[in-house]
Amino acid sequence: MGFKDFSTPYDWSRVGRYKRIAQAVPGGMVDLSVGSPVDAVPDSVRKALAVSANDANACGYPVTGGTADLRRAICEWFRGCRDVEIEAIGADVVPTVGSKEGVAMMASLLQLSSGDVVVQPRVSYPTYEIGTQVAGATVVKVDDVAAVDSWRNIPGVKAIWVNSPSNPTGAVLSAAQLHDIVNAAREIGAVVLSDECYALMNWTKANDDEGNREAAIESSPCALRADVCDGRADGVVVLYSLSKQSNMAGYRTALLAGDAQIISRMTAFRKQLGLIMPGPVQAAMAAGLRDAASVRAQHNRYHDRLGELVCALRGYGYRVNMPQGALYVWTKAKSADCWTDMKALASIGIIASPGEFYGAPEYLRFSATATDEQIHRACERLAQA
Repeated sequence: MGFKDFSTPYDWSRVGRYKRIAQAVPGGMVDLSVGSPVDAVPDSVRKALAVSANDANACGYPVTGGTADLRRAICEWFRGCRDVEIEAIGADVVPTVGSKEGVAMMASLLQLSSGDVVVQPRVSYPTYEIGTQVAGATVVKVDDVAAVDSWRNIPGVKAIWVNSPSNPTGAVLSAAQLHDIVNAAREIGAVVLSDECYALMNWTKANDDEGNREAAIESSPCALRADVCDGRADGVVVLYSLSKQSNMAGYRTALLAGDAQIISRMTAFRKQLGLIMPGPVQAAMAAGLRDAASVRAQHNRYHDRLGELVCALRGYGYRVNMPQGALYVWTKAKSADCWTDMKALASIGIIASPGEFYGAPEYLRFSATATDEQIHRACERLAQA
């Protein structure tokens, strides 16, 4: 097989000229482009990392499939936060070195190649397409993967990417929509690849329940939930990451869960390729999954930032509402061209992400992964422009 060539407009160097303009604005640049967390890692995570620094899983080779404690923590998290019983549906789990590695390697680990087709949303995270290209398989983009008739009769479909809540649009699929996708995929022998990295950043309930900020977080529907997968994990793989819920992007803590046969094969490959999460990081990941209080605090933080940003962008002239989920405001460019709007925003010191990176050059994405002070500053500039 080997790695094949890929092509993508997802090149952050293209934003460099706009950053230079923004940096020259009095007060400096406010970067709302890359979704990289800026808040502190929870104390529980840092303590777990330090305590485990000399464990057997640290001085010796770490366990590819995850320590017994991490595997318990993952199963507990799915049960408590996603209403999923991993063992009961015949699923298995494996930690990954960040979610991007899991996404980029997915088609290759599924052993897809020339002649195989991977379906994905037309507007989506660029690494879905890159990973498929690297494997040598064919990318087919559809406007809405929930419209199953748009892809189930395409010859050679082996996998379907689903992303809910979506990066960049924030759209959330219902359990019924996910159920239809899973059923249609099973009919043609394809695997559903459900990227649920923003599952706990679901704003539908939060927007309706401002008075109770300590209520249990309502996650978006999971493709492994019994009513979605009909009580069996066959042909379903879910991805999740702690990058956003616990500000652990630099720790590279993520996971795959789903069809036990698929996960078993992937784990065997991962072991031989050295795609193994470091031992102390596995302990830190377990702590992050169990620290509900810090996840709630971060959830509230992002909700407030998004709300403030939406109001300011609306005042500036963008037609936006609070997203259903995820951490981004996705809006049509006022000029109908993302790069023209990028230049105008850079002139007031604000950097957004060009929609062309995600397959929609007439859109922009604004990230809420900035400090409160930076969000305030951006909103002030938008109000004064």
